[in-house]
Amino acid sequence: MNKPCKIFLGMLALSAVLLSGCAKDKTEQPPENLSGPEAAGETSPSESEPSSASITFEGTDLEGNAVTSSIFSQSRLTMVNVWATYCNPCLNEMPALGELAADYETEEFQIIGIVSDVLEGEDTSLTESLVEQTGAHYTHLLLNESIYDGLLTDVTAVPTTFFLDKDGVILDTVIGAMEKSGWEEKINGLLEKD
Repeated sequence: MNKPCKIFLGMLALSAVLLSGCAKDKTEQPPENLSGPEAAGETSPSESEPSSASITFEGTDLEGNAVTSSIFSQSRLTMVNVWATYCNPCLNEMPALGELAADYETEEFQIIGIVSDVLEGEDTSLTESLVEQTGAHYTHLLLNESIYDGLLTDVTAVPTTFFLDKDGVILDTVIGAMEKSGWEEKINGLLEKD
């Protein structure tokens, strides 16, 4: 099987996994102005061991700008939040993520969203509308082969959130949604370690 077929099948498998449900936190209800299918299954946020390998990718943001993994060098800590347009827990936590993005100096902390169910070149009007409705005014990347290979091969649920240092090394991973105070505690703890 040639490499493009393998990558396509991998991305197709990720889409199937992500479409089957999303991890959600039990404390939040979806905003009334957002709609989408109910998320399947309930999980509490969980964490995994950090990786020592540097993440690299090339992609495109919602505005059509090229973005590479060099974006990690702009901040001491980067939060990469993998979300989907159908995932209520994802959409539920995005207003708090938008607030967090504004609360910190970019040199210290930044947030990047990855829209796991919208491929580069597809219509982004729904995605743009959701970002606007939730106030998640930070960079959002569209799914492509490079982003899939670089970050998403082991993602089994959305939201999944990675924390990376300025060199693109994953420091921590959280599966599931959290409230703003939980994210602040995680962010401040990781910034203190650096």
